[in-house]
Amino acid sequence: MTSVYEGLRQKIQNNTATVGIIGLGYVGLPLAHALHGGGLRILGFDIDPRKIKALAEGRNYLEHLGPEMTRELASGGRFEATSDFDRLREPDVLIVCLPTPLGKHHEPDLSYLVRAGEQIGRTLRAGQLIALESTTYPGTTRGEFLDAILASRPGSAQGLECGRDFFLAFSPEREDPGRKSHSTRTIPKLVGGLDAQSTELAAMLYEKGVDQVVRVSSADVAEAAKLLENIFRCVNIAMVNEMKMILSAMDIDVWEVIGAASTKPFGFMPFYPGPGLGGHCIPIDPFYLTWKAKEVGRPTRFIELAGEINTSMPDYVVERTILALNEHKQAIKGARVLVLGLAYKPDIDDTRESPAFEVIEKLRHLGARVDYSDPHVPETMPVRKHDLGMRSVALTPESLAAYDACVLVTDHKAFDYESIARHARLVVDTRNALRAFASDMGGRLVKA
Repeated sequence: MTSVYEGLRQKIQNNTATVGIIGLGYVGLPLAHALHGGGLRILGFDIDPRKIKALAEGRNYLEHLGPEMTRELASGGRFEATSDFDRLREPDVLIVCLPTPLGKHHEPDLSYLVRAGEQIGRTLRAGQLIALESTTYPGTTRGEFLDAILASRPGSAQGLECGRDFFLAFSPEREDPGRKSHSTRTIPKLVGGLDAQSTELAAMLYEKGVDQVVRVSSADVAEAAKLLENIFRCVNIAMVNEMKMILSAMDIDVWEVIGAASTKPFGFMPFYPGPGLGGHCIPIDPFYLTWKAKEVGRPTRFIELAGEINTSMPDYVVERTILALNEHKQAIKGARVLVLGLAYKPDIDDTRESPAFEVIEKLRHLGARVDYSDPHVPETMPVRKHDLGMRSVALTPESLAAYDACVLVTDHKAFDYESIARHARLVVDTRNALRAFASDMGGRLVKA
C-alpha cells in the first residue's frame, strides 16, 4: 500500500499536484508564476476581490512585475484565483505568503499567520503539504503556526499526524521588488521542514519553479537564516547612516567616502545611506529577533541600536530641511514643500513602510504645506500606519519653482533631474541623485 508521503511525492514528481498559494501579493504572485511555469496547477487565494478580478482578466496590479506575468497565468489553463477559503481542501500543497507586521509596541504580529493556520486546520486532509514563507522568528512554524492548524481540525482530522499524514515546512521568501538581475526562479530557495519527509517534499515542490533549492536541517534554521540576511543589511545601513550624520557635520561627503572605500578589492562591501528603511523586511525583521531573544534571556543591543538609528532617519531629513529653509530665510511653518518619491525604493510602486510617509507627516506636523510627486504612485492608499489622502503632483518647471523646497526621498529614473536642478528653489537630496548638478546648484542643493 502506498504511503501518504509516497502518494504526495508522486503527485509532485509527475506534476499532478495542485498548489494553493495563500496571499497573492509581492511574494505570492511571482511564486505562483514560477511554479506555474514548472508545469503545476495553481489555485491562488486572496481576500481582496480586486485582485481576483484583475487576475481573471490577465491584469497585473503589481506594476514592477509587468503585464506578461498575469497574461501567462490567465492563458495557461492551470491557474485560478479565488476568495473562497472553503476550497483550501482542494490543493495538495498550501503555501502561505502573508504579512508579518509589527504591533504598536514593535512586538511581532502573527495574527495573519494564526488565522491562516486556523483556516487550513478547518479543511485539513491527509496528503497535504503546507509551506510557510512569511518572515518570522525561529520556532514559529513548529510553534504558533502548527498549533493553530492542530487546534482547528475538524473531528474527521483529529487523528492526522504531522510528518505522517500531512507535512509542514518553512521556506523564506527572498523577493526584492524591482530588481532585474534576479527573479523568483533564479534566487536560491532555502527549505527546512519539521521532519525529513516534510523537507524533502517541500524541496521537490520548489524545484519545479526554482533553479536552486537549498535544504537545511530544520524549519528553525531556515527561519533564523532569513532574519540574519535582513539584520545584516539593517546593521550595515545603520552604520553608514550614522557615518553620514557624523561626516555631514564635518562637511565631508559620505557618498564620496563610500566610493573611495569601495576601491578596496577585499574586506569591504558598500552600503548606502538614505532617509530611512522601507519595504516589508528590513524595517521589521530585526524586531522579530529582539523580541524572541528576550524569551531566552539574551540582550540584542547591537541590533536594537541599528533599529533606533534607521528609524530616526526621517527626523534627520526633516531637521536638515528646516535648517536648509532657514538658510534661505524661510520658516518651516507655512513653507511649501514637495516630497519627490513615495515608493520605498526606485522605479516601483511599492510603498510598504516607506520613510516618505514619516517625512510627510513630520513636515505637516511642523506646519509645512506638503505635496508629493511620484510617477509610480498616482495617489496614496491607506497603509498600516498612514492614510495621507494625497494625489501625486506633476513635475513641471512651473510646479517645481512654486515650492520653497523639494525633498528627494526616492530616486526614480523617471524624474527629470536636470529640470529639478534648474527650476527648484531648494533641494534636500537624501539619495545623492543630483550629484551631477552640485556645482551648478551651489547652496540650492543640500544632502541629507
